[in-house]
Amino acid sequence: MPGDSERTAAKSCFDCVKSIESVYTGGCVALGKDEQRLFTTCNEDIEVLDMASGEKIAELKGDTEIVTTFAVKPDGTHLVAASRSMQISIWDLTTFKTVRTFKAHDAPVIAMDIDASSTLVATGSADNTVKVWDIDRGFCTHNFKGHGGLVTSVKFHPGKDKLFLVSAGDDGMIRVWNLGTRKCEAVLESHVSVVRSIDFTSDDDGAHMVTAGRDSVINIWNWKRRLLVRTIPVYETIEAAGVLATSTQTGLDVGNCTRMIYTGGERGVIRLWDMDTGKELFEQTKELTAKHAFVNVLYLPQAQQLIGITNDQNLLFYSTTNKLDRVRQIVGYNEEIIDMAYVGHEQSHLVVATNTEQLRVYDIETLNCELAYGHTDIILCVDVHGKGGIVATGSKDNTALVWLVNMAAPANQRVLCVAIAVGHTKSVGAICLARGASCPFMITGSEDRTVKMWDLSPLSALLDAPERAAAIVGESGPLKLRSTYTFQAHEKDINSICVAPGDGIFATGSQDKTAKIWDVASGKPLGTLQGHRRGVWSVVFSPVDRVVATTSGDRTVKLWSISEFACLKTFEGHTNSV
Repeated sequence: MPGDSERTAAKSCFDCVKSIESVYTGGCVALGKDEQRLFTTCNEDIEVLDMASGEKIAELKGDTEIVTTFAVKPDGTHLVAASRSMQISIWDLTTFKTVRTFKAHDAPVIAMDIDASSTLVATGSADNTVKVWDIDRGFCTHNFKGHGGLVTSVKFHPGKDKLFLVSAGDDGMIRVWNLGTRKCEAVLESHVSVVRSIDFTSDDDGAHMVTAGRDSVINIWNWKRRLLVRTIPVYETIEAAGVLATSTQTGLDVGNCTRMIYTGGERGVIRLWDMDTGKELFEQTKELTAKHAFVNVLYLPQAQQLIGITNDQNLLFYSTTNKLDRVRQIVGYNEEIIDMAYVGHEQSHLVVATNTEQLRVYDIETLNCELAYGHTDIILCVDVHGKGGIVATGSKDNTALVWLVNMAAPANQRVLCVAIAVGHTKSVGAICLARGASCPFMITGSEDRTVKMWDLSPLSALLDAPERAAAIVGESGPLKLRSTYTFQAHEKDINSICVAPGDGIFATGSQDKTAKIWDVASGKPLGTLQGHRRGVWSVVFSPVDRVVATTSGDRTVKLWSISEFACLKTFEGHTNSV
């Protein structure tokens, strides 16, 4: 027996090995030179991310006011940002330090663009004006007035010998400014609502301009004549539109179309349009119960991808060469973490439930995240089976879902909903899978105070051949599970369920201050654990001893004998609910 001096002391301090942080809280997102960096708004700061890994390279600390917009110079050397303080800041992207600040407008800047030569930045403001600034010397070169409302979009003409700037506002007016003469050359009046996007064709030196907005139309203009060529009704509010490179091969049957326009908006899908005929070429199928809308779409011509930026702070990457399949995603903001668990044989991934309907599966090594849609309301609880990638979730939508996580599958098949359990009349707040190798059942507990046991044996074919799961689910949809038994277990909400090793008994913990032990086969009660002064939040069986631990709102942890249902020990020391 080792002496006391040889015993390993309990560790009380731990180092953080890896952290999943917020990188996008809504607002502006921009690309760096050669698409190697991604810049995102995170409250009053700007995050600099490595495009390949998604890891944070640097953080540009703001002036304590929310960032309203920013733009990156095409040469990649500087970033120009605006905040609600009306201050413009210019950042050196080598040192990540501010090199100049100045006040630009009498109201916040809403829109910004930098010209192809990286010398001028245009700002559109809520004070109804458009200004052009010399970036290197920090002074205003042009001050344009004429809009009758907020300036919502600005764009330099891409032709290097054409010093023109286009601006649009919430009055629907598009104005063309000549930087040489300092005058407004044209007012284009076809839109009837906020114009959110301006783009030019690149293969013909900007001979055509594309505009889109919240009036649900795309307008195509002849740049030289300043005339409307075509109006395309899209029947949705548009937040972003642009022109794909003519060399883009989408993998879709687009006939003789050579010039395509992409749009993103309130539907939360990317759509492709024939610029010459106005015909819709393709519309993505929205992912199951996804509720997001797109607030912006960025085009990556080198990577041949589109990034859909959602109103729930996610960045979804789609391949323009493979039918707009989703190939990657970056979760910008997790908000409140409700539950989590490791998944996979090597615990290589982390399943996370936040206060959204999405299930999030993180690769612990790369921090890449898969978003899975299936629930229609917030996920409240998660459990994982030791065999492979079986995950169960309970939600405020009164259902429980069973998922199969297979990270070796194609991108859109890595997290599949394979079964659904419908029967509870209120939120499912507790869930536990069987511990046996075959995972024969699942138990759920609800705000309706009932416990249900669900037969998972029909899933055995899927679980034994995960590579065929996508094909099977695609044909018939998720399997509808059958409840083996249902009974009222407690007088108040059920917060926790745990199945003991061996699958013979299970425990429940409730807001009624008790925990109970039940027989799995019959659902009959075996004993009640009484002693907590507040609701029981968690129950867990020991993997080796015949004891169960409970935690409570009374700030204590209790250890109970399973055979006698008596409290063996009470642990005190926490200053809040456990």
